[in-house]
Amino acid sequence: MKNRRELLSQSAQLTAMMATLSLLPRAAQAQVAGYNTAAFDAKNMADLMKALGGSAPAESKDVTITGPDIAENGAVVPVGASTALPGVKRLLLLVEKNPTMLSAMFDVTDAVEANFLTRVKMGQSSNVFAVAMMADGKVLYAVKEIKVTLGGCGG
Repeated sequence: MKNRRELLSQSAQLTAMMATLSLLPRAAQAQVAGYNTAAFDAKNMADLMKALGGSAPAESKDVTITGPDIAENGAVVPVGASTALPGVKRLLLLVEKNPTMLSAMFDVTDAVEANFLTRVKMGQSSNVFAVAMMADGKVLYAVKEIKVTLGGCGG
């Protein structure tokens, strides 16, 4: 059985070997290439849709958002987005008053049911949006106000 010191030593050696073979920079570049900076920097839904190449969003009863009416702890607010519509290519969760509006983005294929649950961090009471981006270019959303009683990312 290895002790902690041997494990750390071997991990450092493996990292050095991977860096020598240029494996680490390619992995980092691959992750950066998929990161949409403009989408995560968007402060409102219009800027976000522009960054993601979507059209003007329209409210729809076919998109569902779930979450508590009152969140006791803003650091871990359970929310979900779902739709039964065919042709969904992406589901988004947005928190209007967070420093970064885009909280989660899920790519959807025909093999995946468009129903996702996660936890988001909320700094204050805010509207939370579930947005469905469709293959035909339409953007549909549902909105729910969630009140936060204990601070999350800002308080």
